[in-house]
Amino acid sequence: MTISAARMAAVDRNAAALGVSTKQLMESSGNALARGVRDVADPDETVAVVAGRGNNGGDAFVAARFLADEFDASVRLLGRPETITTDIARENWDALRSAEIDAERVLDSTALDLGDPDVVLDGVLGTGVTGAPREPERSAIVAMNEVDATVVSVDVPSGTDADTGAVADVAVDADRIVTFHDLKPGLEGRADVTVADIGIPEAAETFVGPGDLRSLSRDPRAHKGDFGRVMVIGGGPYTGAPALCAQAALRAGADLAYVACPDAIAGEVQGYAEDLIVESFDGERLRPAHVDDLLAAAEGRDVVVIGPGLGGADETLDAVRDFLAGYDGTAVVDADALQVVPEVDTDADLVCTPHQGELAKMGGPREDDWEVRAARVREFAAELDVTLLVKGAYDVISDGETTRANRTGNPGMTVGGTGDVLAGITGAMASTQAPGQAAAIAAYANGTAGDVVVDEQGYGLLASDLLGEIPTALWGDRDA
Repeated sequence: MTISAARMAAVDRNAAALGVSTKQLMESSGNALARGVRDVADPDETVAVVAGRGNNGGDAFVAARFLADEFDASVRLLGRPETITTDIARENWDALRSAEIDAERVLDSTALDLGDPDVVLDGVLGTGVTGAPREPERSAIVAMNEVDATVVSVDVPSGTDADTGAVADVAVDADRIVTFHDLKPGLEGRADVTVADIGIPEAAETFVGPGDLRSLSRDPRAHKGDFGRVMVIGGGPYTGAPALCAQAALRAGADLAYVACPDAIAGEVQGYAEDLIVESFDGERLRPAHVDDLLAAAEGRDVVVIGPGLGGADETLDAVRDFLAGYDGTAVVDADALQVVPEVDTDADLVCTPHQGELAKMGGPREDDWEVRAARVREFAAELDVTLLVKGAYDVISDGETTRANRTGNPGMTVGGTGDVLAGITGAMASTQAPGQAAAIAAYANGTAGDVVVDEQGYGLLASDLLGEIPTALWGDRDA
């Protein structure tokens, strides 16, 4: 198993949310690095630590503290201490100085003199850095490669892309790499790698958390449409469901939300919110005759959400089958539309959002224990070749390969309409995220919004109460 740089950053943040702080993880990482140095060095040998200003440098500072009593250890910081990028890394720099360990800043990269060390600890660039190194990091990498010493790198050799192993310009030629938690893809096949357990709990990977929201970055130069055009096909017997779904998509960050619904209810749907773009078709419910026009309209949209409020009439389900059979984009399938999924041959990427009763109607498992359910949902998702978001006290999300769980939410969310809100959030997320990640973030955000509402007003919430809390659920804690 490997873990990408972005996913590793998310897991770190999730661990912090579970009470395992970055400070604890840095201490564990530094200890693991010190063990790695001890494996290649004899007591009293000279160890030169070269550190950057990020958390990689912080890990190296901690390692130097552990090594100082056994070895002739020195630390060279590339840059000014006040520019160290995190408080925790800066605290560990200050700890070195307070302990009177040989720790000096290097302001001129050409003046970096490593002497004649036995071991060099490379803590210059971390897993989140890509592209060609800039100064002073580039000169430091060259200097480390020129010394006749055993080189131990922190997480990945500086200058190496953690995800691809590519070197854009120069990279440290490491003899030993101590990487944390799991192997990085760019290190696959290397025999000189030690994977160190630094105490990240399994729950930080299993459960969706605030770290997963890190992927919701936005380019300040973005334009309308860059974050999704979501089309909701719904309504007929019900008017509120497609309106809730489309409003949730907007609250979750989609730029435009279209509602394709029967013209018999179009005025009511439009009346829920002026932000919705209502595109009606004739009649009182969805029928096969409408499918060609809907497919044509869907070509200009990023994601289709189909199902909210459609009802289960035979001709409506026939239309859903025809639509999915002819659609090749990303579709979120909800409510009555779910029951046709197992029998449809489609090129679309489907994200299905059933509760356990709906999942059983699809032919899927029904299990009380969420861990047992997770294993069986994974098998069923693989069988159908879809992404499943199975709603429950513990939501289970699986694409047949990766399986996650979400435990935000509360019993007040058993009220009707919260599933329509979830489908809309999922549609917005699927406009910019891979299906599995979209479903995971949507489950987390929907439940978090419900938790905020219950905290503020108690049970007896309405599904519409969630709408105003979705932005806070998605962005309020993203950078904490």
